This record gives sequence, structure tokens and C-alpha cells, in this order.
Amino acid sequence: MIRYALQCERTHTFEAWFGSSDDYDAQAKAGRVECPFCASCQISKQIMAPAVRTSAAPPETAPRDMMMEAASAIRNKIETDFDYVGDTFAREARAIHEGESEKRSIYGEATPTEVRAMQADGVPCAPLPVALSPRRRSETH
Repeated sequence: MIRYALQCERTHTFEAWFGSSDDYDAQAKAGRVECPFCASCQISKQIMAPAVRTSAAPPETAPRDMMMEAASAIRNKIETDFDYVGDTFAREARAIHEGESEKRSIYGEATPTEVRAMQADGVPCAPLPVALSPRRRSETH
């Protein structure tokens, strides 16, 4: 596993883990590395110091385990408390934002273009981990 510090064209910074540097290169070339803030696929690596352990003691919890636990908690919360609106997410989020639809928590599918348009118009939205997509989940089961 390798961790990269990344930045999108809009200067949002974030970190992501990949199986290898070749995995990052392949995913970036295919447009599969996406900014979690604005969904941009124009991503570049940033300078990052390597993590160096100063003792022989193993870390208490591996970063991957912590990430998986957090993603699972988010997934459970959203599936329990939010309404799934499928590919009508952008339209429904706008209707809620503009007061044309009842205010409630929703999740669903949106294209990067729809996400950028919503953000430009001040409609609150945030990308979710791929694991939260019911379509993706059903493909893996």
C-alpha cells in the first residue's frame, strides 16, 4: 500500500491509498481518481514525506482498518437515516435547496458535471465513498 497526498485543479487537497504506484497511475489515467470535495478528475500528486516508524512496536490500528471502520459507520448511518433518490439526486437536491421540496437528508447518483453545477449554485452536496452506491454494492455481491 502507498499513500499519496493529492490535489485537484481547484486546489482541494486530500490523501488516498493505492496498492502500488502503478495502481495510482492506471486509475488516474482512466479518470478514476476523483476529488472528494468537487468530483474533479484533474488530480496531481503533491510532495509528501514518507511515514517512518521510530520504534519496533506495531501501530495500534492500521490506517486502512480505521478507514474501513469509518466508511462502514457512514454507510450504516446514510442507509438508515437518508432517503435514496437514485439518479434524480441533482434535481432533488436543488428542489430541497430552493424550498420546492420537503427538507430531508438524501443520497443518490450524480455525474461530476452535475456536482460541479450544484456547487457553483451553492447547493450543498458532497461525494460519498463508492462503497455507498447501492449499484456498486450489488455488483460485488
